[in-house]
Amino acid sequence: MTPHTSVFCSIVPPHVLERLAESDNPAYAEAARRTLTVDATQRTERRLRAEAPEVRGARAGGEASDKPRRTIYDARNGTSLPGREVRAEGAAAVQDITVNRAYAGLGATFELFSQAFGRSSIDGAGMPLLASVHFDEKYDNAFWNGEQMVFGDGDGELFLDFTIPVDVMGHELTHGFTQYTANLAYFGQSGALNESVSDVFGSLVKQHALGQTADAADWLIGEGLLGPAIDRGVALRSMKAPGTAYDDDVLGKDPQPATMDGYVRTSSDNGGVHINSGIPNHAFYQVARELGGYAWERAGKIWYDVMTGGTLAEEARFSEFARATAASARKLFGEGEELQAVLKAWSLVGVPTS
Repeated sequence: MTPHTSVFCSIVPPHVLERLAESDNPAYAEAARRTLTVDATQRTERRLRAEAPEVRGARAGGEASDKPRRTIYDARNGTSLPGREVRAEGAAAVQDITVNRAYAGLGATFELFSQAFGRSSIDGAGMPLLASVHFDEKYDNAFWNGEQMVFGDGDGELFLDFTIPVDVMGHELTHGFTQYTANLAYFGQSGALNESVSDVFGSLVKQHALGQTADAADWLIGEGLLGPAIDRGVALRSMKAPGTAYDDDVLGKDPQPATMDGYVRTSSDNGGVHINSGIPNHAFYQVARELGGYAWERAGKIWYDVMTGGTLAEEARFSEFARATAASARKLFGEGEELQAVLKAWSLVGVPTS
């Protein structure tokens, strides 16, 4: 299986930035257009690097370890990556809080995979975790480029510093996990599953770091990221209630559906990967809520088993993924409440498991 290393995965969906680019406010429009332009450039550069013979394939780590190997770089508001090294593994905190947040977020992600699933880094083989902060000027996004994390500072009005929500870091690093496991193709339903898996484990990173049970968690992705210009919005997405994260004059209305009744057919955003991911997101939330306790202990183990089991097709549809979660629940926990919770959840969102 050859990882899809050419995929460029960002946290803010294109449909959000495209709306902002049409804003009557020149400052909002300029920030969004700049971000879209930079994203397009990064997407092209990533594809060209991945196609070059000397770099084709994903960069793996060395020896598996229960300790992370983190390095944080400062792009100094430029676009050349990775930038200047500013904090290495084991080094003391620095004065730049953005650097320290990125360092802590990479550690929180490593700890979830290590402590909850026995996995050494996102590739399972101790892969070093790299991140660049202060990318570009007023850059309204964060992304995984197949090799490392990159964080913008935000423009200060629409979006704040992208290192603020730890689930954003967990989300983007999970694209790396997917790259090394099920390798879900980034288009249509498999692409929506790719995005959903990142939301699932991104949320679990936050819950694990805070010691939260499923009932106590907010199930929001990007809470704390929206700036003062957004009056009616709490996050980028809600797994608990897809379609309710924002309803704002500037951002528009959250378009995510919670069930297949609202499935969106579009050619934009690789077939709506950031929109239709709300459906499998909601299914995971329903499983975790039904089972209670810490979501990574049972619901998370089922999703992890599906991603690492080697049976999921790269172009899997929702129904195939749903059947795989039912099979994993049965394998891991037998015919008990875990299996019933999985079957009930997929039924609630309108995805068949048989």
